[in-house]
Amino acid sequence: MSAPQPRGKGRLVRIGTREVRAHGLRANVWRDLFHHSMTVPWSLFFASFAVVFLTVNTFYAMLYWLGDAPIANARQGFEDLFYFSIETLATVGYGDMHPQTSYGHLVATIEIFTGMSILAVMTGMVFARFSKPRARVLFARHPLIGPYEGGEAFMLRMANAPHNMVTEATAKLWMTRVETTAEGQMMRRFHELKLERAQNPVFALSWTIFHVIDETSPLYGQDAQTLERSQASFVVTLSGLDETSGQSMNARSGYDHQTLRWRHFYVDILGQDDDGMAIIDYGRFHDTQVLPDHGQTPPTC
Repeated sequence: MSAPQPRGKGRLVRIGTREVRAHGLRANVWRDLFHHSMTVPWSLFFASFAVVFLTVNTFYAMLYWLGDAPIANARQGFEDLFYFSIETLATVGYGDMHPQTSYGHLVATIEIFTGMSILAVMTGMVFARFSKPRARVLFARHPLIGPYEGGEAFMLRMANAPHNMVTEATAKLWMTRVETTAEGQMMRRFHELKLERAQNPVFALSWTIFHVIDETSPLYGQDAQTLERSQASFVVTLSGLDETSGQSMNARSGYDHQTLRWRHFYVDILGQDDDGMAIIDYGRFHDTQVLPDHGQTPPTC
């Protein structure tokens, strides 16, 4: 049975690195205001706040303008009332202009309360955005499948860009593919690919994870053609404790079957200089090489 065709263009949403066109769900910015405030770029965040700031001050300037000379020394009409609103909303109060009627005091009181509330919300949002931990983990552009310990393994290299200590780092690897159920329905399913070493006590430089392809592996007997037919893709997640901030760190990366390279190995990026100092070359982090025919064991750093 074919799926019903949605009407209209829908709404384009981004989920991780993928774009999905969503139908049948209305966008509600106000209901998800905190989510939007935390995810939009900084430029759009401050631009939106500037628009709100100008709109609120224009609104209160109009309220002052409706009164009978509520503000003393407001000689240029609406312009002075607008600037007085800014001074009041920001609780600056230079003193040149001040309320002189009961109506002016009432509007100023409401505006001061509004300004304090907006300032508190804005401060909280800025602090939340600054304090949100952001993992700077490098993931190799291409996952590999190649010989490992006498068999085959799926391997992926990661690196900790800030060079801080991430303790109790835990990695998980998933494969998703389209499968046909016993009832003949097409369904996308997730399969966890068990890692040989899923935990790293101290993740500071680089880390290559391995999934051994044996009889129990969902990748057993698969090749590039079968993965293409099943629309296979892979997702790796990384979590740990950032010692610098004392907060949990999470990172992820996704790959489709076309990025997978067969019978390749990662170029070694760890070494030593002439003085015996350990070095790591991030310029070669994404580089891979075809496995040599003579069976030489490739480096896995």
